[in-house]
Amino acid sequence: MPKVSSVVVPYAAYLRVYEPLAAFPEPERGHWTRYARREDRPSCQDELRRSLADLLPTPPVAVPVHESPDAFVLDVDGVVCVCPWRTRLRAWRALDELAGELPAVVLDAALPPLLRHQAAQDHERWLARNPDARPWIRTATWQVPLTWFVLVADEEREYTKGTGAGADCGDGAPSLRYRTPMVQARRRVARGLRALRDAIDEGPLIDGLVDVGRWLEEFHPRSLVELDYGGLVHVLPAGDLEGDHSAADVAEGIEALRRGDAESAGEAYGRLVERWRAVRDRRSAN
Repeated sequence: MPKVSSVVVPYAAYLRVYEPLAAFPEPERGHWTRYARREDRPSCQDELRRSLADLLPTPPVAVPVHESPDAFVLDVDGVVCVCPWRTRLRAWRALDELAGELPAVVLDAALPPLLRHQAAQDHERWLARNPDARPWIRTATWQVPLTWFVLVADEEREYTKGTGAGADCGDGAPSLRYRTPMVQARRRVARGLRALRDAIDEGPLIDGLVDVGRWLEEFHPRSLVELDYGGLVHVLPAGDLEGDHSAADVAEGIEALRRGDAESAGEAYGRLVERWRAVRDRRSAN
């Protein structure tokens, strides 16, 4: 499949759910069954380049007119699992979140108010017909939310230095990801919530973990959960990337809370905050 650009699109991490074909009703199941047999399936960089290409026209295309028919595909112990892109739905959700992330003058210049208003109306009409819709992919820019690391374990970490031939997104870059069975991810969420609630009454970590836990409950129990550093590999120095064991730090902090060791938990949390603050600081470095 031809690429929109040879430029690698960076700076976003992803949490993906791959569901077995049996989780999809017909005729969608038939579509994904045929799709999984294709040899020319697009990569994650293809998806991002297409999204950027929509922003080039004047006015930009904030939300695709049609939903994407593409997905990421994995073979999990002989079971074909797919992660639909659902680019249109994710674009609507991202548009809703932009107001809290960008100054009004910047947002209006990038995406005119009329365009955003029309997109919001389209989203409302679509939701009325699809009230149970949810994305299979969550995106975070310039960070990996700490709650995502609760879902995975250090032994599930897969780091590839990237030599050009085997990079996951076809860009020759290094890659860092975790993959875990859905049942394990849900179990870790439950254990993490118990430890946090025993230690603190409330806070953004608890709220974030509740949110991601509810999202995971929407999927088939034989699904696979993937945490992918995505384009963040382009802002992390190679040595830092290779030495990044954030999931281990999160697990250590939760275990310390369970033991009542607030000091060790604070040290683990401090390492995480400092590591990811350094990444976010580069967002405004220029």
